Amino acid sequence: MDKGSIPRIHRHFRLQWEEAQGCHVLLYPEGMVKLNDSAALILGCVDGVRSVADIIAELTSRFPDVDGIASDIEEFMAAASTRRWLEFD
Repeated sequence: MDKGSIPRIHRHFRLQWEEAQGCHVLLYPEGMVKLNDSAALILGCVDGVRSVADIIAELTSRFPDVDGIASDIEEFMAAASTRRWLEFD
């Protein structure tokens, strides 16, 4: 993954708000993953069109006072890729 890569949510997962859980979740055939607010914000920006750099720029502009946001986003995306939640073009 580099900043020019375009992430997309793996085809076996679906991001959605789960009222019963009171949070966003990733649904997959065997279950679901509860997401914290930061993970949901990042995954909510993943549309298969925007690059990692675009997502970082958007979230940095929305949260300019958060130090280290770019590295946090990159670390999350790397972990999400390892868990197969994300794929990259």
